[in-house]
Amino acid sequence: MLDVWNTPFIVCLLLSLSSSLVATNESQVQFSYSGFGGANLSLDGVAAVRPDGLLQLTNSTDVKGYAFYPTPLHFRKSPNSMVQSFSVSLVFGIQSDFTDVSVDGMTFFVAPSKNFSSAFANHFLGLFNDQTDGNTNNHIFAVELDTFQNSELKDIDNNHVGFDINSLISIEAKSAGFYDNQTDKFKNMTLSSGEPMQLWIDYDSDTMQIKATLAPLNVTSRPVKPLLVSTFNLSSVLMEPSYIGFSGATGPLNTLYYVLGWSFGMNSPAPAINITNLPKLPQGHRKGRSTVLEIVLPIATGFFVLTVGTTIVILLRRQLRYAELREDWEAEFGPHRFSYRDLYEATDGFKNKNLLGTGGFGKVYKGVLPKSKFDVAVKKVSHESRQGMKEFITEVVTIGRLRHRNLVQLLGYCRRKDELILVYDYMENGSLDTYLYSENGKPVLDWTQRFSIIKGIATGLFYLHEKWEKVVIHRDIKASNVLLDSEMNGRLGDFGLARLYDHGTDLQTTHVVGTMGYLAPELLRSGKSSPLTDVFAFGAFLLEVTCGQRPIKHATEDMHFLLVDWVLEHWHRGSLMQTVDGKLQGSYNEEEVNLVLKLALLCLHPLSTARPSMRQVMEYLDGEMPLPDIAPTRLSTSMLSMMQHNGFTSSILSYPDLTTSVGTFSGLSGGR
Repeated sequence: MLDVWNTPFIVCLLLSLSSSLVATNESQVQFSYSGFGGANLSLDGVAAVRPDGLLQLTNSTDVKGYAFYPTPLHFRKSPNSMVQSFSVSLVFGIQSDFTDVSVDGMTFFVAPSKNFSSAFANHFLGLFNDQTDGNTNNHIFAVELDTFQNSELKDIDNNHVGFDINSLISIEAKSAGFYDNQTDKFKNMTLSSGEPMQLWIDYDSDTMQIKATLAPLNVTSRPVKPLLVSTFNLSSVLMEPSYIGFSGATGPLNTLYYVLGWSFGMNSPAPAINITNLPKLPQGHRKGRSTVLEIVLPIATGFFVLTVGTTIVILLRRQLRYAELREDWEAEFGPHRFSYRDLYEATDGFKNKNLLGTGGFGKVYKGVLPKSKFDVAVKKVSHESRQGMKEFITEVVTIGRLRHRNLVQLLGYCRRKDELILVYDYMENGSLDTYLYSENGKPVLDWTQRFSIIKGIATGLFYLHEKWEKVVIHRDIKASNVLLDSEMNGRLGDFGLARLYDHGTDLQTTHVVGTMGYLAPELLRSGKSSPLTDVFAFGAFLLEVTCGQRPIKHATEDMHFLLVDWVLEHWHRGSLMQTVDGKLQGSYNEEEVNLVLKLALLCLHPLSTARPSMRQVMEYLDGEMPLPDIAPTRLSTSMLSMMQHNGFTSSILSYPDLTTSVGTFSGLSGGR
């Protein structure tokens, strides 16, 4: 094997070609690409080879892209033998719209198939989804270049290289950098710097060692000391044969992942990539900003000296307009901080023409970030708002660290004087309640869309309650807080009332917060929130989506009652399907509707211990477990009566006066 690893003829031959393949036998395969113009690659997702020969894996937000060597490779000499030694070399570049933040990452992988249709983008890097991550049947080995720290996946930081076996929870990871051959000192590198870098990956079948070595492209020689070393028997993972290739995935911020060159060797070192023939990374993506500052700043300083009086007045006015407030707690949390200037420009000075909505919390504007041209929703919380500093900090701390496809992504924030500003991923189709109740020409959501939204919000709540590092209680689940993206997927937003606590502990009694009609009885009695109070609100949400009516129904001018009572009454009569939203005109899956309505009533059970957890709710909705055998007589025949017994009069539940009538309960919102 030593002779093969030092074959000078093969190395010289590969250096002389921009792309080539040499196969001496089935156990030795070599190829090298210095640029990908005319290369025979299999591409999937948004991946493309640019005219200049640059392989681009991503091109936008929330996307994934793949590039495969077109034919599978035999990693074993015979079906039951050990995986052979192999070596990989690649030159890559990562460019983000922002200098200090990017999402999410790219990988080199070995996999049994080229079909990744069920995989998610974002932090799953196009390899897995929330159900398949960690499954030993994946048979995937990957080396990740990760630019976003995700606590769910136990990432060490937002700039690391990791070895992944069937999961994106790395078996070994280390912050990006390299050991200098001259001094043996470690030098840090920033993966998303926009500069080309080279990565070497080696697997030794004898020692079962996996090594990864990273370096800037301009180093004179490959570092002797690798960045990352781990011992793992890949023979227990890889299928025969397997495909090799790259994946790239982004989240709500645009990050571009490029591959400039690639080489591979089976039972031999990866051939050296011809650096001089590599395509160039696009210029002007982000690099010009620092250069502009270097030129403009001295000129501005000189101009200041010459025109002291005028400039002082201009700067003072500008400072007052764009002045921001910063406190120590902000340094502890992850969301990107936007400058007030950028948000002011993005919303055209917060003009009414960009206003998306108004409520007790303040105003929401549509904006376009000046540098990235990315659409955002800017939530400007007014000083008089009931959602004050405490709720603002809660939202920054909570949603800023959450990452899930069914939660509205907080991109960043800003604080200026008495103004509290949150920046979200823009949801093109607005809030769900406008589709359920609007009479202004909004299209009617069909049952398939509604059922998909229900399952999406259930998945998001399950993540909040059980799968994140802390338990998150949302405390304000309702249709107006569910936003719809461009594909009509439901995303839960507005975490201003959310509470966090550690798994295995109880949340202490708090002020009653939420919206009447969604509040669990025990919450009204004790003020103590729990995941089961969220389940109660989710039950009211299920009825709201299925029946197309608000939880508190307006029957006549003087009579108001709860939607759950009305549905229970129809269940008693055997006419449950008559409660379905009339806008559907009878076009729905009766089995699914029956499941959702009965599940809603189970979630709305007055006894919290009788309600399912969100894990069980998911199992019911996915058909993995049948609903328990419940009868309408076993549930309260009058939720309204039950609430009256707890001290709530019918005047409190009077829908037109709802907001003012419940004003004595701190934090209750009137359906913002």
